Amino acid sequence: HLEELGDSSEVVGSAVKAGVTRMVTMGVDAARSRTAVALARGHSEVWAGVGHHPTDASPPAIDVLHELSHDHRVVAIGEIGLDFEEEGAPPHHVQVARLHGLCELAVARDLPVSIHNRGAATEILEVIDAHPRLRGVMHFFALEWEWAERFLDRGFSLGFGGLVTRPSRSSLREVVRQCPDDRLLLETDSPYGNAHKRMGAPNRPAFLIDTAELVAQLRGTSLDELAMLESENALRLFNLMT
Repeated sequence: HLEELGDSSEVVGSAVKAGVTRMVTMGVDAARSRTAVALARGHSEVWAGVGHHPTDASPPAIDVLHELSHDHRVVAIGEIGLDFEEEGAPPHHVQVARLHGLCELAVARDLPVSIHNRGAATEILEVIDAHPRLRGVMHFFALEWEWAERFLDRGFSLGFGGLVTRPSRSSLREVVRQCPDDRLLLETDSPYGNAHKRMGAPNRPAFLIDTAELVAQLRGTSLDELAMLESENALRLFNLMT
């Protein structure tokens, strides 16, 4: 969510300087999806996702998102998903119905989804199974290997952020070790999800290196090799990113 970090030119510039040369900024409602598209139009290193966060009380503006999804800088439908833990979020059945509609949009537009999950893994699997042509990534993955296998079996990638750097997350680190090469993605969830050593400060795309360094170590590879793999995986999934 680049718009929450201040001067977008400075944020993007610092990311590129750190080696993060391609970014996707996700929308979480119609207004911020428009902002994401505007940011992507303004920076050649940035592409956009358009979506609707499950904790938003208002219904998703499907017509607006459909219109925005035709922009040449849009490469994903996201952030979308289910959140059964956030206080004040819409009822579970409402969230599920909305997610079905957003997945229908993604399939119709042949765009990958970025799926948010808190406490709703079973229900998300049911939604994915209802849309056979759906593809995407489980955003900021935080579950154990048994759940990872279920999403991988359905063709989804796993996105890992700063959470994996926290010493208490040994089971998540094991998922990082076992994740197939071609399904591994790194992300920041900026301005959230910072690495352990930066907790308390707003996250930035440039800080992706914190997660990458540990992931390379866990997988027994070099940072350069991981960077090449990440680029290949991102371009394969977000295939409109050029």
